[in-house]
Amino acid sequence: MDGVTTIGDRAERAPKEAKQPKQDRSRATRQRLLEAAVSCLAEHGWAGSTVTVVAERAGVSRGAAQHHFPTREDLFTAAVEYVAEERSTALRALFPQGAADDRRAVISALVDLYTGPLFRAALHLWVAASNEDQLRPQVTELEARVGRETHRIAVDLLAADESKPGVRETVQGLLDMARGLGLANLLTDDQARREKVVSQWAVLLDEALL
Repeated sequence: MDGVTTIGDRAERAPKEAKQPKQDRSRATRQRLLEAAVSCLAEHGWAGSTVTVVAERAGVSRGAAQHHFPTREDLFTAAVEYVAEERSTALRALFPQGAADDRRAVISALVDLYTGPLFRAALHLWVAASNEDQLRPQVTELEARVGRETHRIAVDLLAADESKPGVRETVQGLLDMARGLGLANLLTDDQARREKVVSQWAVLLDEALL
């Protein structure tokens, strides 16, 4: 009858209504695990970042962690990929209209990608992958995808025309330089020197991307 809710209607609707909060909790648990994994990896390295340690930091049981990520390798590669995607989104959001008129700001933002906890965590993952046969294929694939995405973002933000000879290599050189600064930052936080390097690269890019 019109306007009347039957028992059958309620029975059909109840599973859907009950399911949504469970899905939300599952997504929240997964995100906490990913964020905890990146933090642990950045602070304690691969050897000190077990599933148990990550689960405790995330405030969930080991069983819940393994439900989302059956293996340790699955957990940590997913964690670094998750944060990489978040940082890529944040980088694009900094310059929604592009930033070709302020290349120094773009270069500085790109360098920041390699001087935070994401890069530190990724570095530990790379070192572990060099010694772990089970981990190496996953990390190699992840690094390739993250590298391609970062390169695309850099090309877009710098308004670089890669059809011109040498432009692609110049952009890649910028990213390699940023990675090098990130490595140096692991030992000492030399911000003054980093800012001088960024300024010089801005000059070089303005000339190369004309």
